[in-house]
Amino acid sequence: MTDDNHNPGRRRLLQTVAASWMLSVSKVGFAASSQVIAVRIWPSSTYTRITLESSTPLKYKQFLLSDPPRVVVDIEGVHLNSVLKGLGEKVQQSDPYIRQARVGQFDSKTVRMVLELKRAINPHVFTLKPVAEFHNRLVVDLYPEDGAVSAEDDPLLALLEDYNRGDVARTLPPETAKDGQAGRSRPLVIMLDPGHGGEDPGAIGKYKTREKDVVLQIARRLQKLITREPNMKAHMTRNEDVFIPLKVRVAKARKLRADLFISIHADAFTNRAAKGSSVFALSTKGATSSAARFLAQTQNESDLIGGVSKSGDRYLDHTMFDLVQTATIGDSLKFGKEVLTRMGKINHLHKNKVDQAGFAVLKAPDIPSILVETAFISNINEEKKLRTAHFQQQVAESIMAGIKVWFSEGGAARAK
Repeated sequence: MTDDNHNPGRRRLLQTVAASWMLSVSKVGFAASSQVIAVRIWPSSTYTRITLESSTPLKYKQFLLSDPPRVVVDIEGVHLNSVLKGLGEKVQQSDPYIRQARVGQFDSKTVRMVLELKRAINPHVFTLKPVAEFHNRLVVDLYPEDGAVSAEDDPLLALLEDYNRGDVARTLPPETAKDGQAGRSRPLVIMLDPGHGGEDPGAIGKYKTREKDVVLQIARRLQKLITREPNMKAHMTRNEDVFIPLKVRVAKARKLRADLFISIHADAFTNRAAKGSSVFALSTKGATSSAARFLAQTQNESDLIGGVSKSGDRYLDHTMFDLVQTATIGDSLKFGKEVLTRMGKINHLHKNKVDQAGFAVLKAPDIPSILVETAFISNINEEKKLRTAHFQQQVAESIMAGIKVWFSEGGAARAK
C-alpha cells in the first residue's frame, strides 16, 4: 500500500479532488439555502394579490382544480419554512376571493401552495425582478372569472381584466363620442387618482408615514367636497389599498368620460430640507426641469414596483403615447395654475409655476390632467403636517377651489 503522506503528487491530486468536491457541495448548499423571505396578501374588492418574495428567482407551475375551486401553484427549488407556513394566517375573512390558503412540501424540491377560493376566478401569475427595496417576487393576482363583472358594475375591474388580456381598447369610448357640455346637460366628471397603493407604498417619511395612505385620505376628503356640488361628480381610480397600473388609471378616466384628472401624491427627495407643494402637467418634449424629470422617473416606476406584466396593449401603444394633444396640455397648465395658486395659500410652494415632465399617469389624450405633490413627505415638518386631518382638509379644499375657478371660466367647455 502506498503512503500518501510520502507521495507529494498523489497528495496534491487528492487535495484538488477534495477542493472540487467542496466547491460542488458549496454550490448545492447555496442553492438549497434559497428561500422565501416574505409573503404578503393584498385583498381588495377589485382583485386579491399574493406576493412571495425570495432571494433568488422563483420557478413555478400553476393549474386550477374544481369542487371546490382552487388555484394550485408549485414552486420549485425551495423548502418549506416558517415564512411560507404563515401564509394561511394572512388570509382575511373579508377577502372576497380566498377562503383559505395551505402550503406544504410536495416533494423534496417543490413547495405546493393551494388557494381555496370563494368563487371562480381567473388567476394571473408572473414573476418580477428586484426593484427598489424588493427582492425577486412571484405574484399571483386573482380576478373574477371573465364575464363575472360587467363594465357597468365595476369599470375599473373590467378594464383590469381587459388589460391582462392586452385589450384595454375594447371597453374605451369612441374618440369622437360627445355627451354634451359638462355642467349643463351633464355633471362635470372628475377622476381622482390617489397615487401608489397595495404593494407599492410610494414614498415613506422618517416617521414611517406612507404616501399611499396619506394621499388616499386626501382624495376621499376631496371626493366628499365634489359630491356636495350639484353639477359635479367624482370617481376614484382606487378607494382602497390596492395596486392599479398607471395606464389602467388613465383608461378608467377615459372610460368614464372624465373632464378632469387629478393625481395626488406626496413628494420625496434625498435631501430632507426640500419642501413645498408643486403641481405638474404632462410634457411630450422633455421635462422643464431636472427636478420634474427626476420626479416623473420615480412616479413612473410605480408599475415596476406594483408589478405589471407586459400586455402589448394597442390602445396604450398607439393612442396614449402618439396622440396627446397640445390643446389638452394647454388646458392642463391653466387648470394646474389655478390649483397651484390656492395651494400657495396653505403651504410653501416648491416652485411658483406648473412644472412639466413625461408622467405616464397624465397621458390621457383628451382629458386635462395634473399631478399635485401636496408636500414633501421626506421633510420632517411636512410629514407631520401630512399626517393631520387639518392639513389634509386644507389640501382638498385648495384643489376644490381650483376646480371651481377652472370650471367657472369655461374650462370644461374647452376640454369637450
